[in-house]
Amino acid sequence: MVAQTRENQEGGASAKPRAKKPNAQWKIDGTEPMNHNEEFKLEDSGLNVRRRIEEKYAHEGFDAISDDDLHGRFRWWGLYTQRMPGIDGGRTAKLETRELEDRYFMMRIRLDGGQLSLEQLRTIAGISEEFARGTADVSDRQNIQMHWISVEDVPEIWRRLENVGLSTTEACGDVSRVILGSPLAGVAEDEILDPTPVIETIKERFIGDPDLANLPRKFKTAVSGHPSQDVVHEINDISLIGVEHPEHGPGFDLWVGGGLSTNPKLAVRLGAFVSEEQAPDMWHGVIRIFRDYGYRRLRNRARLKFLMADWGPEKFREVLEQEYLGYALEDGPEPSAPKHSGDHVGTHRQKDGNYYVGLSPMVGRVGGGLLTRLADLMEKYGSARLRTTPYQKLVVLDLPAESVEDFVAEAEELGLSASPSVFRRDTMACTGIEFCKLAIVETKNTAERVVGELEERLADVRDQLPEQLSLYVNGCPNSCARIQTADIGLKGQIIPDGEGGQTSGFQVHLGGGLANYRNDAEGELGRTVRGLKVAADDVSDYVERLIRRYIDTRTEGETFARWAKNAEEEELV
Repeated sequence: MVAQTRENQEGGASAKPRAKKPNAQWKIDGTEPMNHNEEFKLEDSGLNVRRRIEEKYAHEGFDAISDDDLHGRFRWWGLYTQRMPGIDGGRTAKLETRELEDRYFMMRIRLDGGQLSLEQLRTIAGISEEFARGTADVSDRQNIQMHWISVEDVPEIWRRLENVGLSTTEACGDVSRVILGSPLAGVAEDEILDPTPVIETIKERFIGDPDLANLPRKFKTAVSGHPSQDVVHEINDISLIGVEHPEHGPGFDLWVGGGLSTNPKLAVRLGAFVSEEQAPDMWHGVIRIFRDYGYRRLRNRARLKFLMADWGPEKFREVLEQEYLGYALEDGPEPSAPKHSGDHVGTHRQKDGNYYVGLSPMVGRVGGGLLTRLADLMEKYGSARLRTTPYQKLVVLDLPAESVEDFVAEAEELGLSASPSVFRRDTMACTGIEFCKLAIVETKNTAERVVGELEERLADVRDQLPEQLSLYVNGCPNSCARIQTADIGLKGQIIPDGEGGQTSGFQVHLGGGLANYRNDAEGELGRTVRGLKVAADDVSDYVERLIRRYIDTRTEGETFARWAKNAEEEELV
């Protein structure tokens, strides 16, 4: 008996194959929930919590909020509890959510396509100053996020936002998040097509639709008709990238199944050409595939990228066409490799003869006061439109040629640079431990300090630095700041301090990148060097050492990413 049991355990001839657990796919396994997250979503839609916020919680206060609303359904309206001040990163994984959270919220304002009018900008600035202690950050999802929001103030904030055509609807939660769009939509001289009508149609038809308000997890969309491919399309669940079809003219190339976090996967090109008219219905088909076939049993596998990995692009396209569209999509051409940066920093001519100016805040930090001053400056020089970017940048549109120089000079005085250093231009940081309950280390202030120190330390080789060199700083493994896609990505960790204790630090990712003019057309995830961890206080020393080594040993024309990919490990420590 013992021998037989051992044989079974070791997979011998008499062993029975282990039954494969269901993935809680609605079309295969039914809708019976297999975890509490799925239970509360079926019990009551996240969209329904708005009424309770307005009629109950805003009047009775934080303590009246039910657990499933507070830690679940509030997300459907752009609200997360923020981290309580003073809890160090070493305790993040040890404490329950209730022990980590404060009685205030982060509020995410949804900006599809990153588009803001002057009136909308002033409204956000006013809300920041009155209700959010002056906080406001431009995220790398083109949203604006604020902190210190009290539940009592939420209805009034919604009223002000909606009066100017803004909302927080489905800014978070297991829904379709903000739709990334080219910041130059409708204005770029070299635009293949303007994606704005597609983005607006998707938003009007499907955002807030109860039939799409219970997905396995979040669903991210990107749409761009600009040749710089400026919406990080390889890391979204679905992306539409502008191409010119030899027979059908301008349209989109379809990509599906991208996402980062702890198990990064780049999106897969389906080889399908999508016309502007087809795009909304095609998007609707893809999101319903995710709803119906996406994995729900385990939250860490409940993203579309895992379904794509198991199905492959051929099956995915077949299911899309046969079950959801009812027709076959045309095959289409691949997008051409970008010829210039997609962050749009600097001064550039629009197709109407006016100019747009791309400005670089420090790691996305803006704040209500700064946004008010920017609005005043825009109005002074005749601009009424602003765009946010997936690189935590701001793009001011419609500046007359004769005003550009003065505008740029005054924006610089505000701390918004149109000609930033390579470090300021291409450094991003997530929210970090200041407000995020998942964070382990501080990010924004660390990144700002490193930028300043590198500008000073590497002034002697300024002329030898590449035009862009991305440094992305993340407070935890979830990669909100896209660390695996950076030249230098820093993932927050608690690391040994060398003296028997622990300190804040980072694991290093090197040589990542998405499709842009510096790399090949294909994106790549960065490499890690075993055992390479850097204390937060030593980041400037490490990056300086690394860049000087790159300058000294690179071959002609070799990008930092390619050098880092090819270098021996001892060159990277």
